Amino acid sequence: MNANFLRWPRTLFVRLVLILSLGLALAHALSYVLIMSERREATVGLMLGYLEQDVASSVALLDRLPAAERAAWLPRLERRTYSFSLGPGDLGHLPDTAHARRIAEAFMDAIGKQYQVTARAVPGHPNRVQATVILGDGTPLTIDMRPAGLPVSNWLPAVLLGQLILLAAFTWAGVRLATRPLARLADAADSLGPDLKSAPLPESGPQEVSRAARAFNAMQARIAGYMSERTQILAAISHDLQTPITRMRMRADMLEDAVQRDKMNRDLREMEALVKDGVAYARTLHGTLEAPCRIDADAMLCSLAGDYQDAGRAVTLRGKSGVSMATRPHALKRILGNLVDNGLKYGGEVEVSIGQSIGQAAAGELAILVRDFGPGIPAEELEKVFEPFYRLEASRNRDTGGTGLGLAIARQLAATLDGTLALANHPEGGLEARLVIRDLA
Repeated sequence: MNANFLRWPRTLFVRLVLILSLGLALAHALSYVLIMSERREATVGLMLGYLEQDVASSVALLDRLPAAERAAWLPRLERRTYSFSLGPGDLGHLPDTAHARRIAEAFMDAIGKQYQVTARAVPGHPNRVQATVILGDGTPLTIDMRPAGLPVSNWLPAVLLGQLILLAAFTWAGVRLATRPLARLADAADSLGPDLKSAPLPESGPQEVSRAARAFNAMQARIAGYMSERTQILAAISHDLQTPITRMRMRADMLEDAVQRDKMNRDLREMEALVKDGVAYARTLHGTLEAPCRIDADAMLCSLAGDYQDAGRAVTLRGKSGVSMATRPHALKRILGNLVDNGLKYGGEVEVSIGQSIGQAAAGELAILVRDFGPGIPAEELEKVFEPFYRLEASRNRDTGGTGLGLAIARQLAATLDGTLALANHPEGGLEARLVIRDLA
């Protein structure tokens, strides 16, 4: 627990605020200590100078007074830091602190030339010094010096606290002003979806900030151009290939050898499927062009499962979310269709589960699990199968393994829904796809 408490903050804003606040507070404290030390030194010097004059005058006065009148004058001569008493005073020892030695020397300088003086420190009282003077008639007079602390005004602590608060406020404002452009840049990068059409950053502020905003906006425009060009190229290739594929299919149908005709038609179908899947993958970024609308997730899944069941496929639906959410229904149907088709292809049976408390869904999210009952996937392959055109070694045959684009398309479409798609091997066997989507409202 202590290690977590002492952990360095993760955000740059908090780090800078802590560093600057601590630095300013330490500088403020050091200045206060130096000023108070200098003030104390000046006060002590002034006090000792005044002591030499005042004590010398008081001792001379008491020495000239009759012995019977001296006791009455003692309260009149008393000051805040020292007092007079007739007698030898308390037993003590030689002054052992620098302040006590300075007081003793001041006594000696003030009255040591005319009178016999003995100075000593009082045990248990730091810097308290008593000096015993032998007056002209042999009477001992004790001067008890009790240095008082440096007087501090009542308003001084409040002023110092106010200064610290003011420093902290200006530090917070300055760091926030400096780090806000970084936060805006991070938000813009996070909001950059597959459509690459997020609002450009404002190119204002300090020179470094505006330069970074211009660079980010230019990068976003270049990436959007590249993606659009890729889609156009693939669309053109698809369009141009359709004509020769159609001609080759017509010629294949004219072959007299049935075996060769079937083989060629199978190759042509494979080629056509590969071209269509490639274009579909490139165009999945346009999934965000579909306007979000509010749907009943339970009704949509029930309809999807019913369509497969009507076709004689083993697809079952479990659970209910009981919510409606704003999403892109066509993109969502295509994701689920790809997942269910994969499950039927490799497992023969698919179970679809829906709910807000499954699949590690948080508030405002909906989880849909699609599980098959096939052999599963090796753990090291669970992420690789989302790569375009990647197929497992056991599925090299395109009749069973496909083109390797179905899961890649599904994950890209999940990103357009501001969701996530992941695969995991089910503890009881088979593969489970976990789709978590967020409400786009």
